[in-house]
Amino acid sequence: MAFLPSEAPPPRRRALVYTALGCALVGAALFLVVRTAGRERQTAPRCPPGLVAVETRCCGAGQTLVSSHCSGTPTSCAAGMHAIAGVRGGCVVNERRVSFTGGVLTIAHSDWEPRAEVQPRAVRIGPFEIDAHEVTLDRWQRCVTAGGCRSQPLTEPGQPVASVTPAEALQFCRFFGGRLPTADEWLFAAAGPKSRRFPWGETGLVCRRVVFGLAEGPCADGAGTPEVVGSRPDGRTPEGLFDMAGNVAEWTLEAPSKQSRGRPEFAARGGSYRSKVATELKSWSLEMTDRPAPHIGFRCAYSSE
Repeated sequence: MAFLPSEAPPPRRRALVYTALGCALVGAALFLVVRTAGRERQTAPRCPPGLVAVETRCCGAGQTLVSSHCSGTPTSCAAGMHAIAGVRGGCVVNERRVSFTGGVLTIAHSDWEPRAEVQPRAVRIGPFEIDAHEVTLDRWQRCVTAGGCRSQPLTEPGQPVASVTPAEALQFCRFFGGRLPTADEWLFAAAGPKSRRFPWGETGLVCRRVVFGLAEGPCADGAGTPEVVGSRPDGRTPEGLFDMAGNVAEWTLEAPSKQSRGRPEFAARGGSYRSKVATELKSWSLEMTDRPAPHIGFRCAYSSE
């Protein structure tokens, strides 16, 4: 049935037309978001200024890749890094800590998550400090030289320490006057008082923000090692913490469970360079294990006086 210009469609027909138009607009918007995100993931530079992409890695300018490691003296590094000369040289982050005055950590269901995935709770956190970066091999070597830690191959000084047990990580932190962060402290540092979905915010899981998907995509293929610590500054938290998602997962001290009968438990939080999907990289993602692995490292926390 046709309508004359002066006539209006019946209310039911009008509602159907508006619904169809609304669905079309929503579909178009979603298509643009997905296409933009896909383009950014594939075409945006993975490495920050001062580092260059060499196969699966971000190396200092002038370095070459040898057995998945950046080798040689870099002629430039990213902001917040310094260069170490030599065959086993590289770009290393400048160490610092970030202070938190404490607050309430609130984890609750949201429109993003299935109800069974997040355990709702609110916990008060006291003041503490935490390393802005994952512990590097360069820093670990200082503990080795002083006789406080076991030796590790110094393949690349700016990479994170990995394949250490929670006990070894705790021993290192104590050597520098710290300890492993509790699960609640780590979560508060990663998610902030507003419980961010990702350490940097609610959306934007792309290769320029996170060291992930390097082993089997989507950011690269064939990576066998993590990245230089601090090589994704676009993914830092508003408070200034780097690599809270991706690169290496990080040891945390968990609250004892009934099954542990009061014994300390540990988890690896934050996902790693091997992670491929968002569920492995959200602020509250974790891997319950106490076994050392090439994709698990750590950072230290410090009690505030």
